[in-house]
Amino acid sequence: MEVNVSAYRDIKKYLDEQKVQLIAVSKTKPVSDILDLYNLGQRDFGENYVQELVDKATQLPKDIRWHFIGHLQTNKVKQITPFVQLIHGVDSLKLLKEINKQGGKAGRVIDCLLQVHIAQEETKFGLDEEELKLTLGEVKNSTMNNVRVCGLMGMASFSDDMEKVRNEFRLLKKLFENHTGLTILSMGMSSDYKIAVEEGSTMVRIGSLLFGERLIN
Repeated sequence: MEVNVSAYRDIKKYLDEQKVQLIAVSKTKPVSDILDLYNLGQRDFGENYVQELVDKATQLPKDIRWHFIGHLQTNKVKQITPFVQLIHGVDSLKLLKEINKQGGKAGRVIDCLLQVHIAQEETKFGLDEEELKLTLGEVKNSTMNNVRVCGLMGMASFSDDMEKVRNEFRLLKKLFENHTGLTILSMGMSSDYKIAVEEGSTMVRIGSLLFGERLIN
């Protein structure tokens, strides 16, 4: 399926007006589709799989800002730290420490978001409220000089009940406001991004509206 150019322009216009950043989720999509959006001016792209991200980064323009938005395993961190723009789904202190270690080896400070579990499905990863507080406290009191926690990320329940989704986003916004120094609130995807923006999101991750339904992988 080709990139939906008109949908991209409409979404980008809306998000620009709201001062919200668009991450185009390009997981499982071919390099040619990413180039189509790149040629329209899009520079921020999100990938879920480490090897796919590494492969695409070698084939595409160097000014693309790559976001890792999937569940990241500690043993794969070193593959993306040399070039990744932002790691969205940091769901444990152990992972954050490994990113710091590999950031040091790469000579970079790696920007990260802490993933908070706000959905009711058990399949979603993330920190609970107490774990978030403890992790941010550890970051503040530690000497992790090669990571920078910029904000929070969360995924709402996969549900047709938009009031439920709204309340989950509202919870994440409240947690975001409770902790000083955070600047990025990454919440909202193709099915719920407008609700997320209404509830204070500063960054949305949109795939299927731009690229069509993803391939099975």
